[in-house]
Amino acid sequence: MSTENTAGHGLQEADGAEYVPAREDDIAERLAALSDEEARQRAEALRAGLEDYELDEEDAALLDRWEEGGPEAEDEPVPPVLAVVGRPNVGKSTLVNRIIGRREAVVEDVPGVTRDRVSYEAEWNGTVFTVVDTGGWEHDAKGIHQRVAEQAELAVDVADAVLFVVDATVGATSTDEAVVRLLRRKGKPVILVANKVDDITQEADAAALWGLGLGQPYPVSAVHGRGTGDLLDAAVELLPEESAHGGLIPRGGPRRVALLGRPNVGKSSLLNKLAGSDRVVVDDTAGTTRDPVDELIELGGRLWRFVDTAGIRRRQHMAHGADYYASLRTQSALDKAEVAVVLLEASEVLSEQDVRILQTVLDSGRALVLAFNKWDLMDEDRRYYLEREIDKDLAHVAWAPRVNLSAKTGWHKDRLVPALDTALESWDRRIPTGKLNAFLGELVAAHPHPVRGGKQPRILFATQPSTRPPRIVLFTTGFLEPGYRRFIIRRLRETFGFEGTPIELGMRVREKRSRKR
Repeated sequence: MSTENTAGHGLQEADGAEYVPAREDDIAERLAALSDEEARQRAEALRAGLEDYELDEEDAALLDRWEEGGPEAEDEPVPPVLAVVGRPNVGKSTLVNRIIGRREAVVEDVPGVTRDRVSYEAEWNGTVFTVVDTGGWEHDAKGIHQRVAEQAELAVDVADAVLFVVDATVGATSTDEAVVRLLRRKGKPVILVANKVDDITQEADAAALWGLGLGQPYPVSAVHGRGTGDLLDAAVELLPEESAHGGLIPRGGPRRVALLGRPNVGKSSLLNKLAGSDRVVVDDTAGTTRDPVDELIELGGRLWRFVDTAGIRRRQHMAHGADYYASLRTQSALDKAEVAVVLLEASEVLSEQDVRILQTVLDSGRALVLAFNKWDLMDEDRRYYLEREIDKDLAHVAWAPRVNLSAKTGWHKDRLVPALDTALESWDRRIPTGKLNAFLGELVAAHPHPVRGGKQPRILFATQPSTRPPRIVLFTTGFLEPGYRRFIIRRLRETFGFEGTPIELGMRVREKRSRKR
C-alpha cells in the first residue's frame, strides 16, 4: 500500500512552526561548484541505493515517469464565431446550453441574467466553432441596459454568422424589428430562430415570422431540443473554416489567465483596460459580472486568454439562482486556467473573502499573481506602511509576484505581463534530478532533520515527476515533520526560483527489504 503525504502550496500548517536552522550555510556556492555530470552520477548512486528498499509498482512508475521533450504544437487557426442575439428572455442562454451540450450559460427565468457577451467552444458534426451568448437587446435602452445592448452589437461585429432568436409565442415586437435593421446594416449572415415552438401545433407561430424579411424561420424548442439539429446544420453551412476576425493561435494556445477577486473590486474594468475596449459591462452595482467571459487579448506582443470571472460570493451554499451557477462557473474557469490574477483593493484591509479566494487558488495548484488595485490613489507615506501590512497579511503567499496598478486608468498595467511570465515559467519549471538530489544532500548535511524518539529520518532519493505546479516526491526512511518540509520548500524557492507557483512536496516512507538467509 502506497503512502504519500503531500505538503505544499506555501500554506501554513497548524502543526508546528517552520524549522529554523542553527547556523548559516554555503549550499549555493557548493551547488555552483558541482558539475552537471557530477550531480548526475551522485543521483544515479542514490537511485541504485533505493533497490535495497521495499518499492511498489507505483514507486517504479513515479521514478520512470518524466520524459523530456516531445513535438512542438503547430499554430492553430481561430475557430469561426457564431453569435446568439435577441431581446431579453427569448431563451438565448437556454439555446446556447443546448448547442454546447452542457449547462454553462447562466439561465434563470428573469430577463437580463446574461449581461456580457460570453464565449463557449462548441462542435457539430465535426465542425468546431465558438458560440457567443449575449445580453438581450432593449429598444431605447438606458443605463446598464444600454451598455448590454452595446455589448451585443460588438459581438455581432466579431461574429462570422448570427443566430437571431425570437419568441415565436409572442411574435415579432418593435424591438425585434429594430434588431433586424441593425443586423442588415452589419451585413453578416443571419439565421432566424423561432424559439419556444414546443410542438407541431405552434408551427404556425413560427411561420408568422417570415414577415421580418430574414428568410426561413427555424422553429426550435431550446428547452426540449426540438429542431436544434436542423438549425445547427444550417448554421455550420454558413460558417467559414476559420474566423475572419482571428488570426493564428500561437503554439500550444494562448496562456490562460483567470481574473479573480471579490465582487466590485475592478475585475471588469481591468479586463477592459487590457483589451483596449469596453469589453465587459461595468456598472457600480456589485456582481454585474455573472458568467466567466473569455477574451483573447494581445499583451506584450502575444495573445493571452483572459477569463473575467463572476465575483466570488461569501458562501457557495448561500448563493442562489444565477449567483449560484456563476460561482460554479468561477471554479470551472479557475480549473481551466494556468495562472490566476487575484485582484485586491489596496485601500482596504484584507477581507475574509480575499483570503478564501486565495485559498481556492492555492488548492487548485495554479500559478498566482497578486494585483493591488487603486494603488495610484495612495500617497507615498501610506504606500510604505501598506507594503509592511501586505507582507504580514500575505506571508503565506510571499512567493507570488505583486503588481500595483489601477484598473480604472490602466496605470502600471504593462507590469502585469512580466509578472505573468515569471509565474508561468516557475509553474512549468523542472529541476534536473541530479541537481535536485545534490541540493537536498547539501541541505540535509548542513541542517539535518531533528532527532525524534531516538530516530532521525533520512532522505534517500528525490524526483520531480511533474510540473504545473512543480511536484517533488521524497523517498525517506521516516516521516519528515511539517516544519522541516516547509523549510525545504523555502530553500527550494531561494535556490531555484519558483516565484509565482505553489510547490507540492510529497513523501514516501519506505522500509529496507528484509534479507533472506
